[in-house]
Amino acid sequence: MTEKLRKKLITALKLVVSAALIYFIFTKIDLKDVLETLKKSKPFFLFLALVFFVLSKILATFRLNEYFHQIGAKVSHRSNLKLYLLGMFYNLFLPGGIGGDAYKGYVVQKAFQPGTKKVVSSLLLDRLSGMLLLFMYACFLGTLSKNPFFDGFDWLLILLIPLSLVAFWFMNKLFFTTTLPVFWKSFGYSALVQLAQLVCVIFILKALSISTDAIEYLFVFLVSSIVSVIPLTIGGIGSREVTFLYGAEWLGLDASTSIGISFTFFLITALTSLFGILYHFKKPELESVA
Repeated sequence: MTEKLRKKLITALKLVVSAALIYFIFTKIDLKDVLETLKKSKPFFLFLALVFFVLSKILATFRLNEYFHQIGAKVSHRSNLKLYLLGMFYNLFLPGGIGGDAYKGYVVQKAFQPGTKKVVSSLLLDRLSGMLLLFMYACFLGTLSKNPFFDGFDWLLILLIPLSLVAFWFMNKLFFTTTLPVFWKSFGYSALVQLAQLVCVIFILKALSISTDAIEYLFVFLVSSIVSVIPLTIGGIGSREVTFLYGAEWLGLDASTSIGISFTFFLITALTSLFGILYHFKKPELESVA
């Protein structure tokens, strides 16, 4: 099997899985209820949600650039931001082509020659660092929740927060020694990235006039963000919504409202990613810094 055919088959499989998950979701809830929830949204709070989502992505580019600089790829923040936005566009709108992360890695390796292994490690650590903070924040919110689902797990959730951080640090020390010096910087950026996205979702809740169970909805959002990273669907479409659906069921939340939150976040993501098309037709040239 050729590499081109393999990529096409993987893309087709992801499309099928995404479609199947979306179909499954709407066999469980009424689409009209979701649309009614979205129709009542308040534009001002949606705008604020968009602002904080964009802020989270800008912070994410700074985190990734810490890794790039550490391996010798001194990419300017401006050109890295353009490259990151193009990667978002490729991930969501051109699933049959080269993936966003793969494209970023290819361009950085071509321009600075730090070594393919180092570039791949940087991109992987960038993702893992984000997932670590998603997990830690989810554990913290679980301890704040009064939902019966979390009864008896407070001590475990509290324990998992430092344990996950220590485990991630040792993993970096053992396998990614080159980028270990920027561990705490990247951790700090990840904390700000995920905090900005939590604020984004808080504004989505306000936009949809959701005033109860905020902690639980935020918890489900964090879990769905972890699940959406798993490359089973196109841009996480379907996997995030299914997580919201089952999260609503397990935590006793309104299913239509949960899907409404997920769809709103997806639309904000899609709108932001769409601007990457500007750099699809005119590829950004990577500028270096001293």
